[in-house]
Amino acid sequence: MAAAATTDDNHPPTPPQQPPETAAVDAPKRSEIYTYEAPFHIYAMNWSVRSTHPYRLAISSLLDPTLSPHQNIVSIVHLDDVTGEINAFPNLQFPHPYPPTKSIFLPIADSSRPDLLATSSDFLRIWEVMADDEGVRLRATMNGNRGSEFCGPLTSFDWNEADVRRIGTSSIDTTCTIWDVEKEVVDTQLIAHDKEVYDIAWGGVGVFASVSADGSVRVFDLRDKEHSTIIYESSEPESPLVRLGWNKQDPRFMATIIMDNAKVVVLDIRYPTLPVVELQRHQASVNAIAWAPHSSCHICTAGDDMQALIWDLSSASQPVEGGLDPILAYTAGAEIEQLQWSSSQPDWVAIAFSNKLQILRV
Repeated sequence: MAAAATTDDNHPPTPPQQPPETAAVDAPKRSEIYTYEAPFHIYAMNWSVRSTHPYRLAISSLLDPTLSPHQNIVSIVHLDDVTGEINAFPNLQFPHPYPPTKSIFLPIADSSRPDLLATSSDFLRIWEVMADDEGVRLRATMNGNRGSEFCGPLTSFDWNEADVRRIGTSSIDTTCTIWDVEKEVVDTQLIAHDKEVYDIAWGGVGVFASVSADGSVRVFDLRDKEHSTIIYESSEPESPLVRLGWNKQDPRFMATIIMDNAKVVVLDIRYPTLPVVELQRHQASVNAIAWAPHSSCHICTAGDDMQALIWDLSSASQPVEGGLDPILAYTAGAEIEQLQWSSSQPDWVAIAFSNKLQILRV
């Protein structure tokens, strides 16, 4: 993890100076930042974890659906770590109905498995990248309401890393739906909240959590579908919770963000209702959170203040006068809407703002 520093998109983080006797001689200098400018406003984004494509991401457009509902785009791009260029390939770009609210590659490294990408918008869709990158085909469209031509739009979803047959989706119709993606059928559908459900995250094989416009974080165990546990409720009225991140390295902890709010709330599920810490160094609304894939105590947050901040929570349980400070800050060129920490390349974080994708070494 990098030492504390503040950077902007023209000045990458500078590591601490080495003592003269240990400094590397004529070491090749690698870039700390790679930038790709897309022909569209970027929203959804995800890293591939496939062993053969460690620097591949899917990005998708956010175009006005009233003007062109079926003209949104998903593009798979790749960082060439030799040339330092991020390239898009025409045969790995495809149209998408409505702007995808989220995209996730199949979360396993095994390159013998099909190269799958899931997206959410009106429905959950599963796409397959063909052999030798010859193209992308639609493999399945998951409709949990086949009795009607209408559906509750999907706000988000999560692919279960411990059981890749399962994807959980969240919807504005107050439900969470658990899909068996191999059989392409609904496994379970729950009325999860009193209002719209904005995000969902897996915490294990059969345990997931969700956040909602009702201001609560609820945890569900598929072994007991009739009950849920409220882990946190916003103390402020009319304060929807819009994003949720579950710490995969230490599943006792999760983090959530409040709509149009500059703080991040970190929770310990063993102590419901009482936050472990509130991260309050953003100067505008927080839009995205990502736990470190290789550390149980680091988290990255990003928001409308154009800042991406990395925090060390190892001392979060000890009161700090004035509140906890981030250990690294990066300033982008516009409001950051999306953030993803690569699980296969944990030195790299990707952010999206306006029509730019940036990959940052942390």
